[in-house]
Amino acid sequence: MSARGVLQAAIVARLTAVLDVSVFDAPPARGGLPYAVVDEPVLSDWSTKSWSGREGRVVLTLHDGGERPVRLRGLLAAAEDGLDGLPADLGEGWRVVRLALVRSRVLRVGDRWRGTSELLVRMYRES
Repeated sequence: MSARGVLQAAIVARLTAVLDVSVFDAPPARGGLPYAVVDEPVLSDWSTKSWSGREGRVVLTLHDGGERPVRLRGLLAAAEDGLDGLPADLGEGWRVVRLALVRSRVLRVGDRWRGTSELLVRMYRES
């Protein structure tokens, strides 16, 4: 599996463990609110002569309904806190060096609420 696939799968697994909502790796065709989507990471090369590495961003989006985003804010905070516990070893030799929150936002989109967290990730492959 690619670095992108390993990272996305690890984040989906971690959020599934810490959140009491469905977590998807792509927008679902249908699903009950609330739910979370881990977008495909955008990665660039972060290698040296002696090891392979990737650096990039990954976006987590939570969707909810309701009059106010109280539940969504709690879920977003739980997701951000839960990702602090992401195991460094992602599998297939890939290890996370850094996973840091870059920005987070809650906004109204139509009749739903959307909360997004953008994360910076740096990872390398052990040989």
